[in-house]
Amino acid sequence: MPPVLDLSLALTLAAAPLAAGDLAYVTCQNGDGVSVLDIDAGAEVARWSVPGKPAGVAASHGAVFTVAPDSKTLRKHDPATGGVLTRVQLDGGPIGIAHDVARGQVFVSDWYNARIWVLDDQKLAVRKELSVGAAPAGLALSEDGRFVASADRDADQVSIFDAATLDLRARIDVGSRPFGLHFAPDGRLFVGNVGSNDLTVINVANGAVAATVPVGERPYGVAFAQSRAFVTNQYEDTVSVIDLKTLEPMGKLETGEYPEGIDTSSDSRHILVANWFDNTVTIFNAETLSMIDEIETCDGPRAFGAFILGDSE
Repeated sequence: MPPVLDLSLALTLAAAPLAAGDLAYVTCQNGDGVSVLDIDAGAEVARWSVPGKPAGVAASHGAVFTVAPDSKTLRKHDPATGGVLTRVQLDGGPIGIAHDVARGQVFVSDWYNARIWVLDDQKLAVRKELSVGAAPAGLALSEDGRFVASADRDADQVSIFDAATLDLRARIDVGSRPFGLHFAPDGRLFVGNVGSNDLTVINVANGAVAATVPVGERPYGVAFAQSRAFVTNQYEDTVSVIDLKTLEPMGKLETGEYPEGIDTSSDSRHILVANWFDNTVTIFNAETLSMIDEIETCDGPRAFGAFILGDSE
C-alpha cells in the first residue's frame, strides 16, 4: 500500500498543546491505542486511537512511529497531536522498530520472513531489506549511530549491521530466544533471552560475548541509567538491576503484572516500565531504586522500543 495522509485516527484528551518535558508514548496492544504520559506530572495527557494492536514504538526527533502487527501497519505520528502523517502496510509480520535520525531511515523487523525492512523516514518507502535469523523481534541502534542490531529469536542469535552501509558486521550466538536488546552507553550490546532467563553482553567491536548474566524469569526489555542496567522480567513482575561496571546483580524491583517495555528519561534519573496486565506504567528513581509513581494507561501497554521523548529532542 502506498503511503497516505491520515489525520483521522488521533484522539486527544485535551485540546491544549502538550507540556514541555519528557513524554512517554506507550503503545497499548489490547486497547488499539497509545497513551501519552507526562512524566513530571505523573499523568496521562492524551490518548490516541491506533488500530491494529500496536506494539513496537520509536519516539524521536519530532515523530513517533508505531508498528501494529495485526494490521501490518507502520505509522508516523505527529507527537503533539497523534495525527498520522504517513502510514504504510508491510507484507509480513512487522513488530520491532528503531529510528536512525541521522540518516533518515527506519528499521522494522519482520517476524515471519527473517528480514528487516529499511524505510525512508519521511514517506516510509522501503529502501532495502536485510536478511537476519528466524523470527526477528527487537531492534536497537547504538548511541553513536554506527550499528543496528536485531534479536533473532528462533535462531538464538543477534545480527549486527553497519547502519551507514547496511552491511552485515556479525552474527553472534546468544542465549535461548532473544527478544529485547539495547546498546549500553559504552557501546556494549545487552540482549535479553526469554528462553534461558539471562542476559548476553556483547563487545560489538570484536563480536565476542563478554558475559552471560542471570536475571529473572522471561526477560523482555533492557534500559540503562545511573551506571546500571535494568531488565524487565515478565513472569516475575520484577525488574533486575545490574551494575554496569562489574555486571553483578544489585537486586530486583517489584513492578506491576507482566512488565514489558522499559525506557529511560532524558536526564537518566528515571526508569519507566510498562505493565501489560495491569494497564499501568511504573516510574522508578534510577539512583535510589525506589518507586516514585504509577500511571494508568490504555489497555495492554507493551511499549516495545524507545518510547520516551525528551523536550530537547
